[in-house]
Amino acid sequence: MTLTAKPDFWNDNDKAQEVLKEQSVLREAVDDYGKCHSDIEEARFFLELAEEEDDPEALEETETRLREVSDSLADMELRQLLGGTDDRRDAIVTLHPGAGGTESQDWAEMLLRMYLRWGDRRGYKTEIMEYQPGEEAGLKRVTFTIAGEYAYGYLKCEAGIHRLVRISPFDANSRRHTSFASVFVYPEVDDAIEVEVNESDLRIDTYRASGAGGQHVNKTDSAVRITHLPTNIVVACQNERSQHKNKAMAMRILRSRLYELEVEKQREMMDSYAKAKKDIAWGSQIRSYVLHPYRMVKDHRTNVEIGNADAVLDGDIDRFIQSYLMEGEEG
Repeated sequence: MTLTAKPDFWNDNDKAQEVLKEQSVLREAVDDYGKCHSDIEEARFFLELAEEEDDPEALEETETRLREVSDSLADMELRQLLGGTDDRRDAIVTLHPGAGGTESQDWAEMLLRMYLRWGDRRGYKTEIMEYQPGEEAGLKRVTFTIAGEYAYGYLKCEAGIHRLVRISPFDANSRRHTSFASVFVYPEVDDAIEVEVNESDLRIDTYRASGAGGQHVNKTDSAVRITHLPTNIVVACQNERSQHKNKAMAMRILRSRLYELEVEKQREMMDSYAKAKKDIAWGSQIRSYVLHPYRMVKDHRTNVEIGNADAVLDGDIDRFIQSYLMEGEEG
């Protein structure tokens, strides 16, 4: 008898949900294997047909099936690398511009668009939770969520410093500028994970929201900012209409930040004997986006280079993510 068929299965709801998640993972793996097997059999059929009847259309269909198998196997291999505790979770992403005022703020806005486009490409749900616009252009800070299977597992590869080199659109003399922006990625923690937050450790401020968000956004003090005093972590949310909903979302983000902080502490304790090979800190950019004097995007961790910088900035970043995950597995 399977666990889900037992009469007392739903007595412990949290445990039941975990079992169902594990069942979903296993079923997905079996389905993927079945599809690959089916595609290989179809490719074999069309290949035999092409050889027997000298049929170019059958040969073309064979190539199509083999490409599908190759893509499926690559995706299955990649998911095997996403076996971390939090990899299947949704992601919370925060972007900060570096020094440089308008230049860096505009660069942070470009990165926001890149990640939202990437999420759209994968069919993920994206939502901006907090947005602080820059004075002239770009943004001072943004926090957004990307919800979907393995969202955190993929996006954790993007955490670090991103560098842009271009002719500045804000410089009257058309000089070349270098800008930096930081990307922070956290797994969104669900209610099944215990993260203790004491009310006495919180300072909660309300304020009038600014930026995009509809007509209601500037009429009431509905935006909420929460400061966790022991860690000085600050989170905010302004996209909901009610102060209550904004506070609830801000608390979700705070719990995720605190959870990630604890995970990081444990990781540092385990790795204290060795230097971190892939440091996420200012001054150690993980990727450079060069738009002048040539156009290229290079990941400094894997040395992967892509000449089509426009496609990358439009959300085509999977090759960087895959290479990083593969290198981490080999390392």
